[in-house]
Amino acid sequence: MGAGKFMTWRVGGVNITRVAELGGAPFPSTFMFPEATPELVRRHAWLRPHFAHEDGRLFGSIHSFVIESGKRRIIVDTCVGNDKARAIQAWNLLQGPFLDDLAQAGYPAETIDTVLCTHLHVDHVGWNTRLVNGKWVPTFPNARYLFGRKEWEHWSSKEAEHRDGDVMGDSVRPVIDAGLAELVDMHHALTPEVRLEPTPGHTPGHVSVRISSRGEEAVITGDLMHHPLQCAEPHLANNFDVDVAAARRTRRDFLARYSNKPVLVLGTHFAPPTGGWVVDAEQAWRFELTPPTDAGRP
Repeated sequence: MGAGKFMTWRVGGVNITRVAELGGAPFPSTFMFPEATPELVRRHAWLRPHFAHEDGRLFGSIHSFVIESGKRRIIVDTCVGNDKARAIQAWNLLQGPFLDDLAQAGYPAETIDTVLCTHLHVDHVGWNTRLVNGKWVPTFPNARYLFGRKEWEHWSSKEAEHRDGDVMGDSVRPVIDAGLAELVDMHHALTPEVRLEPTPGHTPGHVSVRISSRGEEAVITGDLMHHPLQCAEPHLANNFDVDVAAARRTRRDFLARYSNKPVLVLGTHFAPPTGGWVVDAEQAWRFELTPPTDAGRP
């Protein structure tokens, strides 16, 4: 695992690299979790200093993970994107260096062969496209874009509405119109080492990403959790959960399934150091930066 602008983990024969778009400044806990008072956050001292400020505000991140599995280069979730009209001020009409940073990390856009969106929320699809001569075009011209079939069916229906601009129109449909999209099921295998794991609730077709290689394992959460605080307080609903009850069940199942196991958990919105292990703690769980003693990792 590296430090600085990029972070990389090695899981068996697979490399996973985090490339950040936004993050750093603490934000009020209620922005994500309406029931998360500063007092509740401060109750969990283990969140400090990486994931929470002393005053109860939270640290988070918007980033992509690039997975190298065999000869494949898979980018998981594509952040907010530039030039897009968004209701959240900090995301509106961004002019950020994400593509340059991606190239600096060793992954120019044209070398990506697969784009995977864990779900179709605004901060997971933004760099699917970029603005060229007033038109939204696919950012990764040599890639196949994988969208969950159930997720697409939900968000493309007349009943479903994104609360943050024309997400489908500027970040999803242009990819479909370009013939680069594939609709996949929630158990889809991308490579012998990388497969999807259904984790619905936050959205109906939400998936996580499981990596298994040479006896080592990792999982990319997507938005089944937005912050390590939800390990200790798994009941906390996110302001953007589509089905709160299902999201709670999924989160508890995930935490129980991976607690005290040699499985590296990579949080899609977890601030650096981003990766860690779930361990039992009192009536819930905790996110540890060192593996459990039976994990067999250095």
